[in-house]
Amino acid sequence: MKLNFYKYHGTGNDFIIIDNRNSNIKLNTEQVNKLCSRRFGIGADGLMLMSNHTTFDFEMMYYNADGNIGSMCGNGGRCMIQFAFDRGLHKSEYLFTAVDGEHKATIENNGWIDLKMKDVDSVEISSFTDFILDTGSPHYVKPADDVKNIDIVKAGREIRYSRRFADDGININFAELEEDGSIYVRTYERGVEDETLSCGTGVTASALVFAHNDNGFNRVNIKTPGGYLAVEFDKTSETSFKNIWLCGPAVFVFKGEVDV
Repeated sequence: MKLNFYKYHGTGNDFIIIDNRNSNIKLNTEQVNKLCSRRFGIGADGLMLMSNHTTFDFEMMYYNADGNIGSMCGNGGRCMIQFAFDRGLHKSEYLFTAVDGEHKATIENNGWIDLKMKDVDSVEISSFTDFILDTGSPHYVKPADDVKNIDIVKAGREIRYSRRFADDGININFAELEEDGSIYVRTYERGVEDETLSCGTGVTASALVFAHNDNGFNRVNIKTPGGYLAVEFDKTSETSFKNIWLCGPAVFVFKGEVDV
């Protein structure tokens, strides 16, 4: 089977996107894993299918690089909006559905994609200083110093494969507050089982942990190894956040055809 594919990235978090609005493409775990392989395939952190939906602009199906169906991917969702626009779907506001429910999105005048994330109603404190929360995917946020020099793969795996998280997995974020009020975030992602240059749900989780205002509107600027993002949200209590928006660029890289 020959597949037409498109490659996009959101601050270095890269994806294979396939237009499946004809509903004629079905991929198994092995095929997705091979397509995402950086040595034997196209290479990507994940793969997404865009499918038709009766009540939404489209449905987004996300697969991790290991070939398994994944949870919500924030950077992937932003790339999917840019893909929809590039494929001729031009709207002032997009509404699509993903594994964690419905999402709104808009395209800013500067080209950034703003994606509305799910509300967060609970934050768990772990090991006194660390935090666990779900922003569409489960995340462990560890505030740290000198994040640029941490061995993220080693430190991330120790938490991800600990007794508590080994079965279902969790994404691990190391976040550092910068002098200008922004945060620097590096993420170890389950399903990729490695560091990614950026993680949308991960920077969202980290931004909520580092909220500047105790109540009301927050905007947290974020630096990742792959580029710059921002997260806007309303903090309604110590553990409750609403109107969460992940904002940043989404870039087309190339397109091609591959045999599967």
